Amino acid sequence: MGADIYTQRSEEDFFKARNKALFNDLQHFLVPDESKLLSFAEIKQMLKPQNEVYKGMEAVPVKDIVGSEGRYHDFDNHFFPGNMHLKSRWTSIDKAHLQNVILPPIVLYEIGGLYFVRDGNHRVSVAKAQGVEMIDAEVVSLQSEIKLKSGMSIRQIQKAVIHYEKRVFYNETAFGDITDCWNIDFSTPGQYDVLYQHIQIHKYFINQTRSEEISTEDAILSWYHTLYIPIINIIKRRHILRKFRHRTPADLYVWIVKYWDELKKKFGDSVSMDSAASEFTDKFGEGPIKRLWRKIVSKGLTKRKKS
Repeated sequence: MGADIYTQRSEEDFFKARNKALFNDLQHFLVPDESKLLSFAEIKQMLKPQNEVYKGMEAVPVKDIVGSEGRYHDFDNHFFPGNMHLKSRWTSIDKAHLQNVILPPIVLYEIGGLYFVRDGNHRVSVAKAQGVEMIDAEVVSLQSEIKLKSGMSIRQIQKAVIHYEKRVFYNETAFGDITDCWNIDFSTPGQYDVLYQHIQIHKYFINQTRSEEISTEDAILSWYHTLYIPIINIIKRRHILRKFRHRTPADLYVWIVKYWDELKKKFGDSVSMDSAASEFTDKFGEGPIKRLWRKIVSKGLTKRKKS
């Protein structure tokens, strides 16, 4: 097969892969985040790995390579090329594949059972387009107790992380047994640590007025009944969740407490919990008209960028 044939084949392969990326974008028009390649930094921040272990050379399943350290904007979630400027490099890798040229191994990070490209994004893209099952890679593993599955979207990963964090929080604090409340849920990762900090701060201030230190169990009960439940009751009474779609009462508790603290720093401790919740809702909440206006503005900005 002549060199010009390989060139033609590689260009055909590129445009097939590029068209698949375009079709993938259309399929996810309403939820565009689900067609994006995962960012290693974002996943690392969510999973908070404990340490790194150099694993050396391994044969890695291509289907388990789901993201990139630095090129996640250039490929879709199937590693199909998202931009025409990738054509030159992509076709040169594809030509090498067609000619059975042995290329250097790629470099990967492994975290949660999935792999992210540090070096070799185009080689992974070509391998996926050509149906290659295994690829040689130099692997650095980041240790995490959270296990992920190939094909998970960023939202599914967030849910897995939140579920893990909730389990750890309830197990380590015995919160459910102490309060008989098992339904404190969040919409974003990292919030159970914030909750634990609130309990510890509450415990600290109680101990300032006591000769004997209060137990963690009593601190949890006190925080739950004197701070958490009153704010949750305000959220319910004022129907605040209506103005914060896809959020939970616990989300709003954390945000309102933070806003309340900011107000007290400015205006003193006389600021009430109720007025803080009311002002927070007025400032950051979105009613139906405000949500509609935001969508219109957002679509207008998107059209301007494309033009």
